[in-house]
Amino acid sequence: MNTVLDFIPFALPDIGDEEEAEVVDSLRSGWLTTGPKTKRFEQDFAEFVGDGVEAIAVNSATSGLHLALEALGIGVGDEVITTVHTFTATAEVIRYLGAHPVFIDVDPVTLNLDTTKLESAITPHTKAIIPVHFAGLACEMTTILEIARKYGLKVVEDAAHAIPTTYQGRLIGSLESDVTVYSFYANKTLATGEGGMLVTRDSEIAKRCRIMRLHGINRDAFDRYTSTKPSWHYEVVAPGFKYNMTDLAASIGIHQLKKAWKLQQKRATIADRYDTAFKDLPLGLPAHPAEGDDHSWHLYVIRLQDTDTLNRNIFIEQLAALGIGCSVHYIPLHFHPYWRDTYNLRPEHFPCASRAFEQIVSLPIYTKMTDTDQERVIAAVKKTLSC
Repeated sequence: MNTVLDFIPFALPDIGDEEEAEVVDSLRSGWLTTGPKTKRFEQDFAEFVGDGVEAIAVNSATSGLHLALEALGIGVGDEVITTVHTFTATAEVIRYLGAHPVFIDVDPVTLNLDTTKLESAITPHTKAIIPVHFAGLACEMTTILEIARKYGLKVVEDAAHAIPTTYQGRLIGSLESDVTVYSFYANKTLATGEGGMLVTRDSEIAKRCRIMRLHGINRDAFDRYTSTKPSWHYEVVAPGFKYNMTDLAASIGIHQLKKAWKLQQKRATIADRYDTAFKDLPLGLPAHPAEGDDHSWHLYVIRLQDTDTLNRNIFIEQLAALGIGCSVHYIPLHFHPYWRDTYNLRPEHFPCASRAFEQIVSLPIYTKMTDTDQERVIAAVKKTLSC
């Protein structure tokens, strides 16, 4: 029987001495909520992405997506096109505003939004597109942006998996989209526990997001509370939200960001080892980026090719029995009761996503994995496939 120590989890954050020291410094400073560390993280992140973006730190990618759509004026009755193969947060933020998601299928190879189906989904009510960079592989952004320009649509990139990911030599976040949103959830390449970042070049979008991030108040609380002159007055100019990042999370993020490329390279090395080990097995392996581009490798997703012989769920159970933690990304939204019943979605509407769901397994991939850990995963996969 496996003990907790024997078990290889699906994911683990990679937190070092630098992050710990920065958190302790924040604790001792007396400033725990949004303050100097959050501002520093925002500045560092904007410089990291480059190309003149502004960065707004938030408490999750979900809140970042919500702020982005609100700032773009998405409202009741509008339509926003996105993929069905994603976490529910991508679509739920559309409903927050009284708008409707319009779901399209995925490319059978990349599992990203199928751009060949994008144009036919556009109606007079369509206002925006949310492409999702699944697993850390960039979507076909040239086509998406061209279609958006043609129809006057906004583009909000769900880059929860895509830090650092490049497309045609440019970092995701530096393209011509209106807004890009990242996640720093505990299992992400860059992790702060909870947290996210929104980047945009549009100063009006940035201004609106900053106001709405903290109750619709027109003055930053940090500025008010650190002023040496009486500075208690503020005005509520909109019914905002409570979406600010804490300095404790930002303290972790500051140093995670410094390691972003190092962490990505470690994940890429693990992915390469998996590719080599599995190349002759009856498995579909993850799609890779174009030559010269980078995949963040937030996820390493294999696909069982003969699910009639080996059921995906049984495969995961057998790996768990061997001490290997796996997951499934994702249960497509058309299989969830709310989305299925609200929008009358059926598996046959999304054949690629439906078929992929029967096959996909996310294997452990995290930077604290040792070579021995990975060898155990590989051995377990081979053993399970041979049963």
